[in-house]
Amino acid sequence: MSSHSETDHLDVETLPRYPITLVPCEDGGFVAKITDLQGCIAQGDSAEEALAALEEVKSLWIESAMEHGDEIPAPSSDRDYSGRLLVRMPKRLHRELSEAALDAGCSLNQYIVYLLGQRIALHQVKNSLDEVHAFITASGVTADLWRIKSNYPESR
Repeated sequence: MSSHSETDHLDVETLPRYPITLVPCEDGGFVAKITDLQGCIAQGDSAEEALAALEEVKSLWIESAMEHGDEIPAPSSDRDYSGRLLVRMPKRLHRELSEAALDAGCSLNQYIVYLLGQRIALHQVKNSLDEVHAFITASGVTADLWRIKSNYPESR
């Protein structure tokens, strides 16, 4: 555990470089975050301001973690993945996946990778829809304004 005096001199240049997400806000400004460091988020009127504020927040985040003896995760871009994964599953699921792969005309491994990729894509779509829903809710738009009428004129 580091003492406060040791962390007073954190050098921003020597801190790990983490992947950053920068998102423009609907009402102006930007939000910047480092998802590897839970809660490490900042905002600014411009992208540059948000990124500069995020560097300060990152420094404070790491300083606080050091003071409390918390683990500081490595940047996700530095993690090494082998591409191999052993998964245990019920025999029935194994059989069903094998049969589905056979029907799809591919190997079991290819089929499972395909399914996992589809699941990730669906998760990303759900997160985007959740963000849209939160924005609509926060803006005070009622469901009546978004209702789709059931009687459309027929196209000719």
